[in-house]
Amino acid sequence: MKDISCKLLVIGAGPGGYVCAIRAGQLGIDTVIVEAKKAGGTCLNVGCIPSKALIHAAEEYDRIAHLASGRNALGIRTTKPEIDLSRTVAWKDTIVGRLNNGVVGLLKRAKVKMVQGQARFRDGKTVEVETETGRQVIRAETVVIATGSAPVELPGLPFGGAVISSTEALSLTEVPERLAVIGGGYIGLELGTALAKLGAKVTVVEAQERILPQYDVELTRPVSKKLQALGIDVMTGAKAKGLARAGGTLLVETESGSEVSIAADRILVTVGRRPVTQGWGMEELVLDMDGPFIRIDETCRTSMRGIYAIGDVTGEPMLAHRAMSQGEMVAEIVAGHRRVWDKQAIPAVCFTDPEIVSVGMSPDEAQKTVDTRVGHFPFSANGRAMTMLNEDGFVRVVARADNHLVLGIQAVGQGVAELSAAFSLAIEMGARLEDVAGTVHAHPTRSEAFQEAALKALGLALHS
Repeated sequence: MKDISCKLLVIGAGPGGYVCAIRAGQLGIDTVIVEAKKAGGTCLNVGCIPSKALIHAAEEYDRIAHLASGRNALGIRTTKPEIDLSRTVAWKDTIVGRLNNGVVGLLKRAKVKMVQGQARFRDGKTVEVETETGRQVIRAETVVIATGSAPVELPGLPFGGAVISSTEALSLTEVPERLAVIGGGYIGLELGTALAKLGAKVTVVEAQERILPQYDVELTRPVSKKLQALGIDVMTGAKAKGLARAGGTLLVETESGSEVSIAADRILVTVGRRPVTQGWGMEELVLDMDGPFIRIDETCRTSMRGIYAIGDVTGEPMLAHRAMSQGEMVAEIVAGHRRVWDKQAIPAVCFTDPEIVSVGMSPDEAQKTVDTRVGHFPFSANGRAMTMLNEDGFVRVVARADNHLVLGIQAVGQGVAELSAAFSLAIEMGARLEDVAGTVHAHPTRSEAFQEAALKALGLALHS
């Protein structure tokens, strides 16, 4: 095959890679992108998008089941629902397909050449790709590594058979009667909660002392309450050891040192994700590392001239929107623009029930450096939350005590993921409590809790 030469080569067409390539193409840069599987990466194909589809289906099923019970304040009665999970998965796959085709179309529109196959570095400027039609050599002035991450596999519980990762969990065609989830982080709880709503008996095994340890206890308390209401058993301070010889039973070591057996038809392992640094010839490069991740500077440059890295392969937070923002920045730098990574906050959203949003500093983090004011407003005092029969949760604003600069915003409650943009905008624009409190918020909406939290931090609370 004839060799390809280009100005920019992007390895990996996940959120970071494809955004980088599209922006580069829009800026007139001769760009090639290489993807071993499907455009969109983990997020679009086996992560963010399909998991939210499953979560939505589970919420709809649970809502109808609640109405069917007759125990609801709305006075609505209906028949008991049934779930055809294979049909649900087929619907999910149509969404993934539409978005996948959309990404490919956007790359074509930006005049980006896409090469399908596994890329491997020969040196810092040359990559060879094993395609269906043969080996393709690509030479580039600049290379962006966007190889993403993969699920972590436990030594005693390798993937296969009853032991599944989030990828297989999103393609189940039947709801397992008994599901054990290893890992009480956001992935395990999102999928575990969805399958519990669909009828599975779920047990969560978490090695640390509480679920969602990256969030403070106040934020996770409503989630724990909902898990209990759904009949999900949560074992904390517990470690999965392996499978019993007979199979179908997970062996767990408790905090006291005793061994417990958990019957399970499926065992979902969600103990984290690892950067994909193998399989693409990293050994041919001389890259400085930060633990298992590729070390980058504030412009996503690596230690090798002409090589950038973005997204999960560069470390936490492993979030699609972080990768997208990095990819856009790198494309503009390659086009000659002056850019640095100067983001003040990256929102983190946990799509549990209820949802959790965190942007910027928590109260504990902020108080380590400055005196703070904290405003807290519960949804139990919010009219819109009352009319939706879901009053659990709150909005919390953290600000400096001296000049009222907003340092962090957190929320837990139904649908609070949609408030994440407003929270991030406030911090990025350097808003003060007075700015948030003085902004007219539509009534009745959940967003009013944001304004009320700012008012409360100022000592001017109106509705609490």
